[in-house]
Amino acid sequence: MKYLLVHESEGAAEGQGDRQELWGRCAGAEGMFVDEVPPPREVLTLRGCAPEGPLRDALAPGGKPTASLGDVCVEVWDEERPWQWWSLLDCVVLTSRPNRDDPALVDVVVGAGVDEEHAWSDTLPAAPRFKLFAGPARTLGPAGHCLAVDGLFVERDDPAPTPMTLVGCEPAEPLLAVLRRPRGRERDWVGLWALDRTGRVMHRHHVYLGVESARPSVLGGTLLDIELTDGGDDRPPRSARPIWETWYEGAPATRNQWAPLDAEGRSAWLDLTATGMSGQGPDRRGGVHHLDGRHATDVPGLHCALAEALAGPGGYYGREWNAFKDCLHGGFGVAAPFTLTWYDADVARHALADDIWDTEQGLTYFEEIVRLLESHGVTVVLR
Repeated sequence: MKYLLVHESEGAAEGQGDRQELWGRCAGAEGMFVDEVPPPREVLTLRGCAPEGPLRDALAPGGKPTASLGDVCVEVWDEERPWQWWSLLDCVVLTSRPNRDDPALVDVVVGAGVDEEHAWSDTLPAAPRFKLFAGPARTLGPAGHCLAVDGLFVERDDPAPTPMTLVGCEPAEPLLAVLRRPRGRERDWVGLWALDRTGRVMHRHHVYLGVESARPSVLGGTLLDIELTDGGDDRPPRSARPIWETWYEGAPATRNQWAPLDAEGRSAWLDLTATGMSGQGPDRRGGVHHLDGRHATDVPGLHCALAEALAGPGGYYGREWNAFKDCLHGGFGVAAPFTLTWYDADVARHALADDIWDTEQGLTYFEEIVRLLESHGVTVVLR
């Protein structure tokens, strides 16, 4: 059995923490690996922009008629905090013109796929402010702000769900009770935990038990194949399957197993390191850690190398800048002060030379990571 179905609920009494109950086991999850379908393209207007960084560069005189901004994050703020986050995926500048009410500002017409990332509220603040961030995925930098985003707040159809079939299920009584209920009364979220061959949990996913059908399994015996209406969000892409197969043989024990992967594969590798990232015991301080920088040719590769240097093969130490910063505060096995000897640092320095993270100071992602380490008391030795 390669998967567990685990129902998690809050403890009955304060201080007990979450309670976990086994609802079943299954041999496979057909539909676990799914390539996300991009949202349809739309035309929007960033009205009254004061552009910075990549947006300013895209509007420079003599620039291309269309300029790619990568992904753009739109944060909707009140006076104190963000209310909503939106993503404009694969955003391209189509044209721009001076703002009618304030010629010092500019209206920018863009084409993009629109995805609402998160919302604290369905309503807008009385006087919303719109902050813009742009760049490659996982490395967005400030791109200015604007007065409004015309075309953003419209109703959109929900994407069609992608089903999943739990193959060869051995259901426990709570899951059997769900299967006996009339259809349309599903109300349970359960964890679908993928196990490696040693029984270690290597990934946790959540699915909603909207059951389309349950039938005798193709694997025979008393097992069931259970088809779910929706296999849940944030499933790994199909390209992650061989990486999961590597981890299925056991947690990585040697360094640089991720090195032959492309950026997407390295991101999938980092996602697997995040399982079991807590509970590592007290932080170790001091000492020297050695970073093999030969394969840090992109941002995910850099974080793979950093994690291996600080947490060992397959260990977790952040998947991107913000998570890495959180790890440096402690709680993930290693905390400053310590010394990091970074071998072949020029590989990352050159590979990330065009990845400007701090647009005000012109710092690249490589330089910003070094500065972040040093600001937390880490002695960085570049070799």
